[in-house]
Amino acid sequence: MYELTKLKDIISDNRIRKQLFKNGFRTPESLIFIEKFKDKLRGKIPFFPEDINEIKYINSLIISTGCRSLDDMLGGGVETGAVTEFVGEFGTGKTQICHQLSVTVQLPADMGGLEAGAIYIDTEGTFRPERIIQIASYRGIEPKKALKNIIYARAYNSDHQILLIDEVRKIIPEKNIRLLILDSLVGHFRSEYPGREFLAVRQQKLNKHVHQLLEIADIFNIAVVVTNQVLSVPDTFFGNPLRPAGGNIVAHGCTYRVWLRKGKDNRRLARIFVSPSHPEVEVVFQITENGVEDV
Repeated sequence: MYELTKLKDIISDNRIRKQLFKNGFRTPESLIFIEKFKDKLRGKIPFFPEDINEIKYINSLIISTGCRSLDDMLGGGVETGAVTEFVGEFGTGKTQICHQLSVTVQLPADMGGLEAGAIYIDTEGTFRPERIIQIASYRGIEPKKALKNIIYARAYNSDHQILLIDEVRKIIPEKNIRLLILDSLVGHFRSEYPGREFLAVRQQKLNKHVHQLLEIADIFNIAVVVTNQVLSVPDTFFGNPLRPAGGNIVAHGCTYRVWLRKGKDNRRLARIFVSPSHPEVEVVFQITENGVEDV
């Protein structure tokens, strides 16, 4: 049998992490270091393991959404090392979930948090500090402390949005960040590249941006949460005429995709429709003064 238990120890070596953080993963020095890192692994990982049970995965961490029904749907909450997308029409609760996640990540582990901070990149001007205060007060976190643990930035166009994501690489290891929120992902790209004549350019740029998010989630082992708009397909005769914006680029880039829609009596419905490990189920939640809660 192959012995693969050392893989986790090699990757989690602090010296390796610090060197990669220092070089930003893109400098010539970091490329040389990564090659040495590959040499260190060479010979320890077989191309085909004899027993799949021998493989030890690096455990992902889970951040609770603060709503039991959403947590059950997501297998406990949003996962680090992955990109989770919440998509829906205006007013379905996407931003509310993002606000709540930026608070719950600060909770102790026994309450579903990681005792860490969050980075919130706002592209539509929907971030509200007073909402953070309401949610934090209900969950027993001192409001000023909760706001201090959220690093906020407003992105004014797609280039600025991409630049901000590049800059967070410097902040994540220093500020103990475990959650990166981008609300929303495609808004600027849709407004700056209208029409079919700009579709190819837009999708190429968006593709690079999505992989930028995947890389950050994987390397730093943080949870990346994005929201997405919907577009209407008028020639749809059967089924839902709404589609998530961004096309296949976003569809393939997000690890988990959750569709949100409005119900009756202030209820919201969430359905996970893309996941490598969860069944397609639908749950009900509501938005109150205290945040996102079970019905």
